[in-house]
Amino acid sequence: MPTVDVIDVNRRKVGSAELPAEVFGCQPHAALVHEAVVMQRACERQGTASTLRRGEVSGSGKKPWKQKHTGRARAGSLRSPVWRHGGSVFGPKPRSYAFSMPKKKYRAALQSALSAKVAGGHVVVMSDLSLAQPKTKVLAKTLSQFGDGVHILIVAGEGQTGLIQAARNLPTVAVVAPDQLNVYDVVRAGTIVIPERELARVKEVWA
Repeated sequence: MPTVDVIDVNRRKVGSAELPAEVFGCQPHAALVHEAVVMQRACERQGTASTLRRGEVSGSGKKPWKQKHTGRARAGSLRSPVWRHGGSVFGPKPRSYAFSMPKKKYRAALQSALSAKVAGGHVVVMSDLSLAQPKTKVLAKTLSQFGDGVHILIVAGEGQTGLIQAARNLPTVAVVAPDQLNVYDVVRAGTIVIPERELARVKEVWA
């Protein structure tokens, strides 16, 4: 069972916490994590690209000139793909790129990603991260101890409205609830900050 230090907002050690081995102590599986990230990114694609096919572009259906004895190449339509303003050949149409993977596989991928972060020392457990005032400046100062430009993922459950509001204007900070943890955010984060009181909920959802 992995054990990490519990720190306060000033990064002073105030205790230690045992992370649930079912979630944070698994054997990392890179291929599974990769599959989960590809799935998430595919589901986020809009798929709104659209082109006009030969039957959709404007233009007459009349044959431009007779077939023979003009000295010009044969042509049957102004909307031919080889002509300027002609239709597109096999161009994209609106579609969904989304696909899914079994829930057990996704759960295993998330456990693998979290375990790799713990092994790399990128998971921080804080005694308390509640803010007296929901101000972005206050949160930014608190998180500056983890470095500038580092993507930080904060796991915050119910009653953390102020924390969520304060993080909205910080481009390198994401706040998710324990039941909304996902592989892409975990992989992308340079540091994962988990308040000590949220560990039980993380275990309950993902163990």
